[in-house]
Amino acid sequence: MKPVFSRSLSIALLGMLCTTTTFAAMPLNTDDTGTQGQGKFQIELGGEYSRNKENEAGLTVKETGWELSGALSYGLSDNIDLVAGVPWSWAKVTVDGATDFDDHGVGDMSLQLKWRFLETEDKHTSLALKPGISLPTGDDGKGFGSGRVCPEVTLIATHATESGALHFNFGYSHNDFSIEEVREHSTRDIWRASMAGELNIAEKLRAVADLGIQTSEEADADTNPVYLLGGLIYGVTDNVDLDLGVRGGLNDAESDTAVLAGMTVRL
Repeated sequence: MKPVFSRSLSIALLGMLCTTTTFAAMPLNTDDTGTQGQGKFQIELGGEYSRNKENEAGLTVKETGWELSGALSYGLSDNIDLVAGVPWSWAKVTVDGATDFDDHGVGDMSLQLKWRFLETEDKHTSLALKPGISLPTGDDGKGFGSGRVCPEVTLIATHATESGALHFNFGYSHNDFSIEEVREHSTRDIWRASMAGELNIAEKLRAVADLGIQTSEEADADTNPVYLLGGLIYGVTDNVDLDLGVRGGLNDAESDTAVLAGMTVRL
């Protein structure tokens, strides 16, 4: 059973999560094994609007939020990328129509290294490992940071064909928090698994879908959040993509809905 709503828990749920952001091909949450190539750059700019409504202890709790994120990838070699990213978030919580929390700020910066360590001769199937850390650049007092350095690692598998691709992720993150009250309400060890598919439906247009589950971030929760995402990626040029997606929660532990949009530029 979920804990009774409180302002401190509201902050913990909104942003005080130490899990580093896995920068996948937008709008997907599931990453692929692709790298940029030695000396090449990729810039990802994305936005997300999410909302959630719950009834807790007889109170109607509504959460809405915006997140703008930027990520820069650089090819250290043909099969190793260095990825750095930082989000900016705005979040609002109302309880029976009265505002309980309304604030914005920069979140924790993430640094990741993607290493594609195995690839078949035909290059259709590959495996990659992506370790990373989050750095406490966000304001933990407002709920937009953890106040601690936190590690994560993700194992990635990709199988590509002429018509599209399948991606599988299995990851682990260790959460830590500088505020004791948040630590008491939060799960320290987060496991996650997801799979995504891409289908080439036109020369420059791909349809994508993503399904995932992870350990609940609430320490005493009975249910782990599960999501389903669908979207489109349009190649404006060979080096510029535009994307749009919608994510929905498949159970009460996941946010109800989110709309995502972004742009990817390869240099």
